[in-house]
Amino acid sequence: MPMKPLMTSVMAGGLALMMAIPAQARDFRLGLITPPPHRWTQAAEAFAEDVKQKSGGEHSIAVFPSQQLGNEAQMVQQLQTGALDMAFLTVAEISNRVPDFGALYAPYLVDNIDQAAALLKSDAAIELLDQLPAEAGLVGVGYGMAGLRQVMSRDQLESPADLEGKKLRITPFEPIRDFYMATGAAPTPMPLPAVYDALANGQIDAIDMDFDSILIFKFYERSDKMLISNHMMFPMVGVVSGRIWKDLSAEDRELLQTSMRTQLDAVIDHFQALEKEQEMELRGLDITIHEATKEDFADAIAEWETIWSEKAKSLPSLRKAAAEIKGS
Repeated sequence: MPMKPLMTSVMAGGLALMMAIPAQARDFRLGLITPPPHRWTQAAEAFAEDVKQKSGGEHSIAVFPSQQLGNEAQMVQQLQTGALDMAFLTVAEISNRVPDFGALYAPYLVDNIDQAAALLKSDAAIELLDQLPAEAGLVGVGYGMAGLRQVMSRDQLESPADLEGKKLRITPFEPIRDFYMATGAAPTPMPLPAVYDALANGQIDAIDMDFDSILIFKFYERSDKMLISNHMMFPMVGVVSGRIWKDLSAEDRELLQTSMRTQLDAVIDHFQALEKEQEMELRGLDITIHEATKEDFADAIAEWETIWSEKAKSLPSLRKAAAEIKGS
């Protein structure tokens, strides 16, 4: 065969082969702070399996729970450099970098878990995600959540006044720290896997937690006084590293977005469906339960509002969205 036709044939064959090869296979890594039994970790594993199946095995996602890759602040740094591909992060950590997200933790922004779920799917909440690429170098895919926050204590806990001076475990972020400082408590940041032992040995006196985690990790065995307050929602956000995102094909972006959003929505549905049942389960245990309302926390709320009305400019739009949800 003459050289020119031969080269043409080879190039044509090579082009056809390249066109037949699917998008470049990727081995992604996803980090999060929750242990394997937690619903967030289960959702991350389901997301990984879904991407593997829908990509025909071309893509894989290794899930690293329980802070295996560091705490959330460290994981955000890894995401910003491209050393980590994805994460499920508490909006708490996001608010440390983009204060506008702190508005989602406004005390009694919502009254119940159904309103929390609706608010996280509202335009007002979704629009906050648009700030992440420029402000944090992250692409926000969507929200998940945990249940509404309650308080459990090793000692007497009949009202917010009993929080005075108590070492109270929190997730390390400013909005919840400011709220509990306003109650007179001593907020104590601590990773979730360390909480049970810390309650057992008296390192902490009380915890801020949702029904689901209280039951899964049996915190009631070490803190048998409970204040059902529903004082705050606790969102989570699924993110992709901006550095990684810019190099993905349109098809891969669509795959990751669709699959991750499906699992994040499933997390919201999970907590929404089980909240009332879990409350009843806890009420059936041998623990002492009291209840608190917005009025009981009035002074702490007023102090929180003074601080965060200046920091979180999205607060009015979120309050408006929440009011519309409550009135619907």
